[in-house]
Amino acid sequence: MVAPADWLVVGNAPGTRTESGPGGTAQWELAPTQPLSTYFVTLVAGPYHLVTDEHDGIPLGLSARASIARDLDADADELFTMTKQCFDEFHRLFGIRYPFGAYHQAFVPEFNAGAMENPGCVTFRDPLIFSSRVTRGVRIQRATTVAHEMAHQWFGNIVTPKWWDDLWLNESFAEYMGNRVTADVTEYDDAWTHNAYARRQWGLVADQRPSTHSVAGNGAVDATAALQDFDGISYAKGSSILKQLNATLGDDVFFAGAIDHFTRHRFGNATMHDLFRSWEEAGAGDLAGFTSNWLRTAGPDTIVLDRGAGVLRRTPPAGHPADRSHTLRVATAEPGGKWELSALTVATEETAYDVADGTAVVLDPYEDTWALVQPDEVTVSALKSLLPATDDTRLRAGIWNNVRSAFHNAAIDPADVLDLLEAGLPVEDSDDAVFYTMPWAISKVVPLASDPDAALRRINAVALTKVSDADAGSTLQLSAFQAAVSSATDAGQLRTWLAGRVLPDGIDLDLDLRWRILVQLAVLGETDRAELEAALDAEPTARSRVEHSRAMASLPDAEAKAWAWARFVGEVDVPNYELEAAGLGMWRTGQEQLTDGYVDRYFAEVPRTVDVRSGWVLADAAQDFFPTTSLTEETVARARALIDLEGLDASIRRRVVDLTDELERRLAIRRAFPAR
Repeated sequence: MVAPADWLVVGNAPGTRTESGPGGTAQWELAPTQPLSTYFVTLVAGPYHLVTDEHDGIPLGLSARASIARDLDADADELFTMTKQCFDEFHRLFGIRYPFGAYHQAFVPEFNAGAMENPGCVTFRDPLIFSSRVTRGVRIQRATTVAHEMAHQWFGNIVTPKWWDDLWLNESFAEYMGNRVTADVTEYDDAWTHNAYARRQWGLVADQRPSTHSVAGNGAVDATAALQDFDGISYAKGSSILKQLNATLGDDVFFAGAIDHFTRHRFGNATMHDLFRSWEEAGAGDLAGFTSNWLRTAGPDTIVLDRGAGVLRRTPPAGHPADRSHTLRVATAEPGGKWELSALTVATEETAYDVADGTAVVLDPYEDTWALVQPDEVTVSALKSLLPATDDTRLRAGIWNNVRSAFHNAAIDPADVLDLLEAGLPVEDSDDAVFYTMPWAISKVVPLASDPDAALRRINAVALTKVSDADAGSTLQLSAFQAAVSSATDAGQLRTWLAGRVLPDGIDLDLDLRWRILVQLAVLGETDRAELEAALDAEPTARSRVEHSRAMASLPDAEAKAWAWARFVGEVDVPNYELEAAGLGMWRTGQEQLTDGYVDRYFAEVPRTVDVRSGWVLADAAQDFFPTTSLTEETVARARALIDLEGLDASIRRRVVDLTDELERRLAIRRAFPAR
């Protein structure tokens, strides 16, 4: 290929400049590769900044836009160290060396996915090169993404699924191995705690939707339909099931089967039946029942405590009969007592389980199985005193997942959630707990509280307390400060921070924090377009443009909503990240008088967005601009009419189905716990 002489060219094999061309160009030649599936073919070319290294005979490279070269240089040591550690562990576990020559990791702008595992040239979205200070949890997310894409070099690249209905052979394995290897060999040994906060609910919520599908044999009729199955089921649920299988089989059988699978089908295609045959021949025994119940049956079992009957009740998902045996741990504590752990197996519809009056019971806090579990009223009440005394980080994560599942199913009062936040967050030592729990509470719990304004002030008070109590300069303090900004209702306080005055000791006002404050000022109507434009002009980075879009769409006036809508319908063409930010900024709780007029417009105009975009971006925009703040039965009815519209694009229908289910669940919470 011919490219400008000052460009870097990288593909599935390294590029070599062979000769100079006319007009300041150069000719590049890419080396031959191992056999590749067509969807792996990639080429990254441009004025990229390059950093190189080597490990165990494998040339390593990192590249990013020249404008973030300094940030890449700052992150390169961590990225290379993780890459080397992961290669050593994957080689140890699989006994098969990485076979694709050089290993280049390219961080590219406007990438739609988180990353893509192209052999020889893995591509990542470039916000994963950090230009501002981030929490430990965000670094863990990057680390697990790096390890996830490396796992794909075996699961997906050496052996590729025959068709997309076996997507899990790629993503579930990469998700499991990425988390496992990150926790086992990198500095981020708390990766499973991060997974609990960041991924568990993603999978459980997806598995309860009307659009749920089996992990394996998902029925993808074509590649476009398969795109919608890159979801919490294919990733988080599949990973959990593989973790269970590994616990049952043990590493020796688990990896012996995987190695046999890679060897038999090297650089070819295979199915789940091929893999399970390899496992069975390695000593796993008959896995037909496991395959049928766990991989081919959609939906989670529900396991609940019936105190009066002294049993745990296991109920299969409606419409998806299954007979699953769950081996899990249970945490119990008497009022004022300590947590005790016990293991049990739930293999029938009813399992005897006696518990003393007033004892808190938290089911499956360590994610030993895949099931919908939630605390009963007695446990919720007890947690308000127990949570502050709980020093086990993983147990706290399990408690919050129980609570979030209960809220999703209208089984806990928003007022109780707020009480638990006030009780638990002050003693929290995981920035993941703050980073994920607080935004969930602000966006989901506060709007359904009896007094949303008072609820938001309570959350802000908790966040500010955490900012003061956390170690100065810690990422725990940073995550709390982020929450304090996003829940702030005092424009004067925000202005003081934005001016750099009276900032908490340990907080430095970098680009991300400045824009976070400006976005919140926009939500409150305490900034204007001139100030936002000036902030963008002062630091015209890609990150600034995205946050500028979010702030502009968040302003509480008609012009702002029209500005956002013009981007949705394609009147104004903007990059994908800016489009997403405009949609998320447009629909703000408390601004319904401005957005109500767009509810009908959404359902009328979203089908025509196929004329201006396609693929993931089409579906993402339909999701980002969905009227999430319009909590009315009329909106649900309009959504259902759209779902039934003949000829509606399948990817739009899938997102609308999921978001309609979300609206119905929020309305169910409002009915169950009406404002008092």
